[in-house]
Amino acid sequence: MIKRLLDYNDGEDMNLVLLIKDSSLRTSKNGKKYLVLQFSDSSGAIRGNLWNASKQDADTFSSGTIVELSGRREEYQERPQIRIYDLRVVGPNEGYDLSQFVHSAPIKQKDLEEEINKRVFEILNPTWNRIVRYLLKKWNKEFFSFPAGKSNHHAVKNGLAFHTVSMLRDAEGIANTYPQINRSLLYAGCILHDMGKVIELSGPVATSYTTEGNLIGHLVLIDEQIMLAAHELKIDEHSEDLMLLRHLVLSHHGLPEYGAAHRPVVLEAEVLHKIDDLDATVYAITNALQQTKPGEFTESIKSQDNRRFYRPKSDEALDKAPKLE
Repeated sequence: MIKRLLDYNDGEDMNLVLLIKDSSLRTSKNGKKYLVLQFSDSSGAIRGNLWNASKQDADTFSSGTIVELSGRREEYQERPQIRIYDLRVVGPNEGYDLSQFVHSAPIKQKDLEEEINKRVFEILNPTWNRIVRYLLKKWNKEFFSFPAGKSNHHAVKNGLAFHTVSMLRDAEGIANTYPQINRSLLYAGCILHDMGKVIELSGPVATSYTTEGNLIGHLVLIDEQIMLAAHELKIDEHSEDLMLLRHLVLSHHGLPEYGAAHRPVVLEAEVLHKIDDLDATVYAITNALQQTKPGEFTESIKSQDNRRFYRPKSDEALDKAPKLE
């Protein structure tokens, strides 16, 4: 069996062809330059530092470059890392393709599409249904292949659709418990809330933020797409239905300091925010736990206020969970 990146244990030497998922030139306390590199293949990603690096090294080993890595897996401050022995750029004629090194969501794309399309049929309000259908068709390729983030939750190929499906499942259970929730509005919000990331992000390989992503952000970008869709579909831009849908996407981050254009002031908007936060939280903690030995604590999780979570020794449920990255 051929070993992949995450198959190696601490102390093992490796010689692998990998993708540089992210590359950042930094300066150490003693003033020397070094490259922080994140290597990845279909199993996941691990970082490593290239010391005494130059600007030329940064240009050579940039994000999206396929390299042959000779090194050793180690642990530093309770995090896995790679001690780099040697690094060589793999040429275009050596038979490797970028898609070989991209980690994907644990649900097949075809199944993600089927589940989301099923939920669209349950959006009974004609305004919300038409806009959701229009934008799913417009951004179909990107929506079902893009990650949901550059490095945080669901930062894998198909991660955006996987995050959406998880939220729709949560939304179904909540709507079943609380019949006062408008199921159609909540489902529409789940499907559209992060769709602006198809413009905010560059794609599933060596993901980076686009100019629009850095200057505008996905909440405003999807609001703009909703308005453009309404114009094309000849939907009254002042209708309450349209304003409710816009409010859900613009407020789903909850607080202005977290990027929300407005705090949620509609029941379904508050529920959408809570579901979004719940799914991102479960994903981040599960990902860290899956890289932690039973009976030990995870590394500090940035998105969880740098808290470390304990993995119980008899955690059978985690063993059954799909492998994340």
